Amino acid sequence: MIYKKFIKNKDIRLRILSLLSFIPDELMIRFQYWIKTGRLLNLSSPVRYTEKIQWYKLNYRNALVSVCSDKYHVRNFVQENGYSYLLNELYGVYEKACDIDFDKLPDSFAIKDTNGSGKNIFVRDKYKEDIESIRSQISSWLDKGNINYGREWGYNNVTSKIIIEALLPRDENNDLPDYKFFCFDGRVEFLYTMVDYVDDHDAGCCSFFDRDFNQLKYRRSEYKEIDRNIPKPENFEEMIKIAEKLSSHFPHVRVDFYNISGRIVFGELTFYNASGYTVFDPDEFDFIMGSKFTLSK
Repeated sequence: MIYKKFIKNKDIRLRILSLLSFIPDELMIRFQYWIKTGRLLNLSSPVRYTEKIQWYKLNYRNALVSVCSDKYHVRNFVQENGYSYLLNELYGVYEKACDIDFDKLPDSFAIKDTNGSGKNIFVRDKYKEDIESIRSQISSWLDKGNINYGREWGYNNVTSKIIIEALLPRDENNDLPDYKFFCFDGRVEFLYTMVDYVDDHDAGCCSFFDRDFNQLKYRRSEYKEIDRNIPKPENFEEMIKIAEKLSSHFPHVRVDFYNISGRIVFGELTFYNASGYTVFDPDEFDFIMGSKFTLSK
């Protein structure tokens, strides 16, 4: 994405987007689509997957999307669908950083903001961490409020809170096996996974797979292709079944699971994958994915 070469600091990019919050959603989405993909956005008759995600932001209004975009409230949705056993252990929910009593938490845990992505802190040993620095980081998340940088409608009514969950174990490659299923009208069509990404997301490798877990030639252009054999995870068919059940309520959603040696753990539901600004390599995959996304329904 060329714009990152000119404005390398993410905080500065987000600050600029915050200052532009007065711009109407459609105009801002068209502008962001252009600077992030290098293409003009077709909203009148979208064909590409990335174009249809932008249409989805502007036109699809289902209150359940807001519920499921919230990393805390989505737990109720998963439970109501009969999958409470997939939920990671929850240690607490907090509205302020000062409310967190770290002394009462176990030695290791994961901290997440309920609103948005990329706001995670993984604590492997709290006695080796600067707790006040962590508390300051959490406060900075909450202080920013609910700025919707990507104009993603589902997050408009999501209030930022902090949830603290059990820290999931890594595998023998120091990865946290994570599988992201792209579902359309309740059917899994594709998924992707990453390797070598946990400690440095930008250095990770990414590849897409079909629903039989055959690796495809497609990837997200900002990541290298996975160049080693990735075995089909245990209980893969069960993950497919659950993803299709959870996604059946929506025209499109990405359903994420961790799989720890066959133990399936729910991750999240994502309605606007990469905010609809993914550049696929090869580009044809944008059209292939788009052909699965039926807006008329």
